[in-house]
Amino acid sequence: MFDGMQKRVVSLWFPRLATDRVLRARPTDRPFVLTVVEKNASRLHCLNDIAEGQGLYRGMSFADARAFCPDLVSQPASLDQEARFLGGLRRWATRWCPWVGIEGRDGLVLDITGSAHLFGGEGPMLGAIRQRLSRAGLSVRIGCGDTRGAAWARAHYGPDAALTDLPVAALRLDQGVVSGLQRMGLRSIGQLAATPRAPLARRFGRGLLMRLDQALGDQPEQISPAAEPPHYGLRLTLPDPIGLESDVMNAAERLLIGLCDKLRAQQAGARVLCLTLRRVDSQAQQVELRLARPMRDPDRILPLFQRGVSQVDAGFGIDQIRLEAVRVEPLPVEQITHAGGHDQGRMDDLITRIGTRIGLEHVQRFLPAESHIPERAFLIAPTAYSQAYGGWVSPNPRPVVLFPPEPVIATGNRPPEYFRWRRMALQTGRATGPERIAPEWWLDDPGWRSGLRDYWRVETLQGRRLWMFHTPQNPGWFVQGEFA
Repeated sequence: MFDGMQKRVVSLWFPRLATDRVLRARPTDRPFVLTVVEKNASRLHCLNDIAEGQGLYRGMSFADARAFCPDLVSQPASLDQEARFLGGLRRWATRWCPWVGIEGRDGLVLDITGSAHLFGGEGPMLGAIRQRLSRAGLSVRIGCGDTRGAAWARAHYGPDAALTDLPVAALRLDQGVVSGLQRMGLRSIGQLAATPRAPLARRFGRGLLMRLDQALGDQPEQISPAAEPPHYGLRLTLPDPIGLESDVMNAAERLLIGLCDKLRAQQAGARVLCLTLRRVDSQAQQVELRLARPMRDPDRILPLFQRGVSQVDAGFGIDQIRLEAVRVEPLPVEQITHAGGHDQGRMDDLITRIGTRIGLEHVQRFLPAESHIPERAFLIAPTAYSQAYGGWVSPNPRPVVLFPPEPVIATGNRPPEYFRWRRMALQTGRATGPERIAPEWWLDDPGWRSGLRDYWRVETLQGRRLWMFHTPQNPGWFVQGEFA
C-alpha cells in the first residue's frame, strides 16, 4: 500500500495511566496511589507525581509507603477498568491513523506511515496528540521511529536520543536478561549490536537477538490493530409512517429477530435493550427494557416490550425504528435436556416484568453468606444480578424467622425445663445442641461483646420451636429465632 514510503511508528506510553484515570474525576493535591494485592501483600500499583516525588515507587509495600508518607491517599486498583480505559484511548487514537494497537497495559502503538502529512507533518501531529492528551489530564511520553521497537525505546528512555545510545533495557527484555548483559559490560544497544551474536544466543537465547533485530529494522514486527467489538444495533426506515401499537410491535419483531441472530452468532445475550422510535416531526421516544438474565430468544423478549410500546405517543406517525442491545453479556450454548430450564425462564420473565415497573434492583432475594454469625449468615442482593445459590451452606439448620436476641427468664447452662419468654410460660419438651459459635475477632460487633454463644434448638410442649443461646462468659439465656 505504501511502496517506497519510509515506515514510521509512534509509541504512546502512559506512565501514570491508572492514577490519571481516577484523578481526572477526583483530583487531589496529596500523594495518591493505587494498590493491588500480590502474594498476600498490598503493594503500590500506580502513583501520581506527588507520591513519586516523596520517594515512593511501584511494587513498594503499602505498609512501608504509609510509614514514609503518613498523609498518603490510596484506593484499590481496578485492572478491568484500566483495560477498558486503554481500549477507549485506542479507539480515540484511530483519528490519527487506522492502524492502532495496544502495547502492554499502559501503552499504544500507531503506524503513522502515510498519515502524518494529513496533520501538517510528523512534528505538528505529535504536538497535537500531546496537547489533546494533556488537556484530558493524561501524562504521556511519545517516541517515534522507523520500527516498533525503536519507537517504544524512545518513548520509555528518551525521545531525542539515538537508538544505539539507549540502554539495553530499551529492547523490551526481561530484567534477568538486562542484569546479565550489564554484568558483561554491555550497557547500551550500540555495544550489544557490536558484540558477536553466537555467544549471546548461546547464553541468553534467540529472544535477545530477535528484539535487537526488531529495534534495528532487520526483522519485521507487525502492528495488529485490535478488532472492533461487534455492534448490536439494527434500524428500520419505514416508507410510510405508522402509529398503531400492533404495527410498532411487528416492526420491533423484525428487528429483534435479526438482532438475536447476531447475538447467537457471537454466543452473547442482551441484558439491556433500547427501542428508539423516531416520529415524522424528528422527535424520538425510547423504550428501555432491562432483562433479568441475558437473553436472545425473540419470542420471549418481544412480549416484554408490550407495556413500554403501549405508552408511546406516536404523534403524526413513526417513520424510523431502531433497536440496540445496550448491554451484552456472554451466553454460551447450553445442552437442552428433558428437564430443561423452562420454569427458570418463566421466572426470569416474571422478574423482568416486575422490574420494568419498580426497577430490577428492587426485586431482591436472600443469599447465604460465608459466616457462622447468624446476623451475617445472609445477605440481600438484586435477583437479576445474582445467582440463587451462593456456594455457602451452614453446617446446622437455621430458623426461618430470625430477630435480635430477646432475653429469657431462666438459669443454668443447659436448656431450662421451665422458662418465660414474651410473657409466656413455656416448658421444654426436647432440646438439641449445643452449637458453639465464637465471635469474629476481626470485627467489632457490639452485639457479640458478651463472647461465646451456645445455641440450642428447643421444642416446647406449647408448640413453639425456638432457637435459644446461652452466654457462658456473661451467664444469660436469649431467644434469637423461631423454626417453622
